[in-house]
Amino acid sequence: MKRLSPISLCVALSVFSVQGWAETVVPMKGQSSQQTQTDITDCHNIAASQSASAAPPPSGGRLKGAAVGAAAGAAGAQVRGRQHDEFYDRVDDDTKQDYRQNRAKETAAAGAVVGGSRQRQERRAQQKTTAATTSTAYTSCLQGKGYQVNP
Repeated sequence: MKRLSPISLCVALSVFSVQGWAETVVPMKGQSSQQTQTDITDCHNIAASQSASAAPPPSGGRLKGAAVGAAAGAAGAQVRGRQHDEFYDRVDDDTKQDYRQNRAKETAAAGAVVGGSRQRQERRAQQKTTAATTSTAYTSCLQGKGYQVNP
């Protein structure tokens, strides 16, 4: 069996390393290429299990936004109606109800848009945090096993 030189081992490991991490792994304690590959796989599995146990991505943002928007719209319509008591009292209850429902629908649509936007922002931030945590766990694991990890 032909042994790889340390330089070719580093190149091979950087090319065939764990998906998503473009790092060079240098054995510092004379580990064999087989041991190095085993350690890389172990550290990848540890990092992946940590990211899998992370909080689930945020959901329900549009629905929450729509509910808040609808409540705000109905309340706002009621307040605006009360500002004009002399006219508001003359209007029948069905018309008042229609007005409140129309305002609630309009603001619910806006709330759904805002809620969806916030949800996407939270999801992106969580993905960045998870990726950074996973990469840190992977690198720390390899360093703990006696490797130098270069970006």
